Amino acid sequence: MARDYKREYATYQGTEEQKKKRAQRNNARRRLLKEGKVHKGDGMDVAHVKAFDKGGVNGDGVKVESASKNRSFKRDAKRNLVSEVSKRERKK
Repeated sequence: MARDYKREYATYQGTEEQKKKRAQRNNARRRLLKEGKVHKGDGMDVAHVKAFDKGGVNGDGVKVESASKNRSFKRDAKRNLVSEVSKRERKK
């Protein structure tokens, strides 16, 4: 089944709440680009110390980590963040 991007944007990505969160993420990345901590195409993500799903904001702090480490956190049936520890880190 193909993804319906128009519907997805209209129902989720285009909501005011998600637009504000996206703007915060972009702002954090821009700030670290200026500071020289990340570069275009370096495979690094700007991750929030406390995830937005858990009530975090830019003021809580950001960190630079690899894209693979920053993705795929445990989520519940409604796709809400359950744990900020990835499966790989739990195995350790």
